Amino acid sequence: MRKTLFKWILLLLLAAYVAGMSIWASGEAERHVCRGIEIEIKASRGSADQLAAKGLETELRKFPQKIVGARVNSINTLAIERYLSKFNNFETVRCLMTPDNILKVVATPLIPEIRVFDSRGGSYYVNKDGKRIDALAKFFVDVPIVQGDFSKSFPETKLLPMVRFLTTDPDLKVLTASVKVDGPDNILLIPRIGGHVVNFGDTTRLAEKRDALLTAYKSILPRRGWDTYDTISVKFRDQIVCTRRDRSRPQGYAADAEEVDLEEATLSGLDANEE
Repeated sequence: MRKTLFKWILLLLLAAYVAGMSIWASGEAERHVCRGIEIEIKASRGSADQLAAKGLETELRKFPQKIVGARVNSINTLAIERYLSKFNNFETVRCLMTPDNILKVVATPLIPEIRVFDSRGGSYYVNKDGKRIDALAKFFVDVPIVQGDFSKSFPETKLLPMVRFLTTDPDLKVLTASVKVDGPDNILLIPRIGGHVVNFGDTTRLAEKRDALLTAYKSILPRRGWDTYDTISVKFRDQIVCTRRDRSRPQGYAADAEEVDLEEATLSGLDANEE
């Protein structure tokens, strides 16, 4: 009997302790308020992470309910997560209150590989899996620019292997300002050096075309003049086809290959013989 009575007394004391702690915690929560917001971006993108953090902080100021200065027990972290999830720039967004009454937001961004400007006036990012990401100024990321008219038969994802090649090659990375698609077989590099474009053709034989282009830059243009041609085409195997500039056309005009007398304009990609 004594052992049973002792057990019941312990249970009653434990229940009273739990109830007391719950009341105390509720009272503490009532008098504690959110002291601030801390944002952590789970990536290593330098200034892009800082910009994303500022963008999230700006959006949290627009949240329908007060956050900073509000009672801790009135802040619905799940509702804040749902609110921030309207931006498809992030893979995950998690919110929690820290012991020192700070709302901590941990966001994992989707990492874009290219920025697309399509011919219909749209603009968006594309990540490695081909997912489109809204191009919002508050979440700007400096990635290669691709322009063109894309479709189901030739989506922008077809360019990802080529863009990766351009950005990992030390010479082409410095050279290329953007990529313009005039069709699956007429992919143009827009160089940082103004006055001409480079026709890479399709997305095959990239290393071979890179070597041909560097041959043109090292052995042909210095001799013939950097403003002699408006288009340098390396789309043909073992050839560099340069189109003479038509002074009546604006600089950067890319002539179609059919407009060129190929026999007269063809230059060897190996020995850089001039026409």
